[in-house]
Amino acid sequence: MDINIIDPNSPPPTIFAHSISMTIKSFKGRRDVDIHLFRANLEDIDEDSQDWNTLIGPPVEPNRTDPSGSKKIVMESFTVDERDSIVNYLKRQYSTRLTAIDSAPLNFPVPAGLTGLSQIEAGKNIGFIEFEKIPNYTLDIPLKGLYDLSLHPPIVEE
Repeated sequence: MDINIIDPNSPPPTIFAHSISMTIKSFKGRRDVDIHLFRANLEDIDEDSQDWNTLIGPPVEPNRTDPSGSKKIVMESFTVDERDSIVNYLKRQYSTRLTAIDSAPLNFPVPAGLTGLSQIEAGKNIGFIEFEKIPNYTLDIPLKGLYDLSLHPPIVEE
């Protein structure tokens, strides 16, 4: 299993600065499925304590200026301690099932107008892993994972 942890070059403007993804060897009939992890419960976090003028920048697309999804992206991200706990948990629990764990810092400022992972609708190919429902999940971090099966080849060709 490859573990790629990229630390920021300078101190980030918020503690919620680290993204995490993992790649599962086989999942729901697909090969090498990327799962984007995020904080599932944002109610316990004081969003008002963040300096949104520093954290959210101009939109990439001029007609998409709403900052709410971009704020969610920041709040769904992890602190360095949470990142390390999640990576260690994944290594312990899923070392034989994962091909990679990747973590990188967010690029600040985050453009306005983006969609948070928790705002994406589940559908035929898009879904969520709810780690808190897994019996052996031991972390106190409310963790979910987003996947899109349409981006990955089937294990058995149809």
